[in-house]
Amino acid sequence: MSERILITGCAGFIGFHLSRRLLADGWRVIGLDNINDYYDVQLKYDRLAILKEKHDFTFYKLDLADRSGLDGLFAREELGADDRIVNLAAQAGVRYSRENPESYIQSNLNGFFNLLECARLAGIRHLVYASSSSVYGGNTRLPFSIHDNVDHPISLYAATKKSNELLAHVYSYTYNLPTTGLRFFTVYGPWGRPDMALFIFTRAILAGEPLPVYNHGHMYRDFTYIDDIVEGICKVLDHDPLPDPDWSGDTPDPATSFVPYRLYNIGNHESVELTEFIRLIEECLGRKATLNFLPMQQGDVKATFADIDDLCETVGFRPATSIVKGIPKFIEWYKEYYKIDI
Repeated sequence: MSERILITGCAGFIGFHLSRRLLADGWRVIGLDNINDYYDVQLKYDRLAILKEKHDFTFYKLDLADRSGLDGLFAREELGADDRIVNLAAQAGVRYSRENPESYIQSNLNGFFNLLECARLAGIRHLVYASSSSVYGGNTRLPFSIHDNVDHPISLYAATKKSNELLAHVYSYTYNLPTTGLRFFTVYGPWGRPDMALFIFTRAILAGEPLPVYNHGHMYRDFTYIDDIVEGICKVLDHDPLPDPDWSGDTPDPATSFVPYRLYNIGNHESVELTEFIRLIEECLGRKATLNFLPMQQGDVKATFADIDDLCETVGFRPATSIVKGIPKFIEWYKEYYKIDI
């Protein structure tokens, strides 16, 4: 029998790519998504249409906050000890969390709690969930290390992701549920989210509109190509976390534990200045951008840079795609999807 996996947020950017990869690898994928209108739902339905072409894909239009619906899914699919879960369903966006805080509580906290409860009742083999580089908040020491404390979030989104890590640890301790949290660093690529920088900048340049560039361009991000993210998740899936025999409560390591719990950064291990990122987009499009320099926005951080040593050493993760290779791949997809002839 094929291995089975429940992927929440399957119509989202990362969930779509992960689902497609696992289906190609022979997995049976059970996909869940609420298809919310945070961004263009047509993009989500178009991703979903590709997945539905595969006979080993089953889709449920469902919100994690709907506990009875989630219970029904677990019962109908008879999910259990041989199965895995990857939770990618969440209300995303740092800036949006200032405007619609309640949606983050409902999706990222209540929804995640419901999933944990269902996972522990079913005796799931391994729960992998999306955290975020945003949890580093007020930390300034670079590169960001999973062994550093992250107790000073500067956005509600970050606070909910930190809360997910804490909730996961409690379930790993109380119910022996193996959990692995992945702190994603600025994911980009084909079929990406319209609220992310690459999508926004590409659309603005083609429309002849000014680009919003915060902190007057002095922003640095660890841009990570989607294929590298998916490869990392796949490697983690087959590496169930175990209690760390060297963990000490006298000098507690946030990344490991005395229970089956792990945290990893997953990034490209390269911090790129935003102006260089824009230059490469201009080069691919053959057009110059008009830059609208703006001050730093509340909730943003100046720089992100992932220390990925633990993920490399534990599962053999190696990012393979620089922005020089990744940006052109996104541009080609964008032109094809929106039928743009340059």
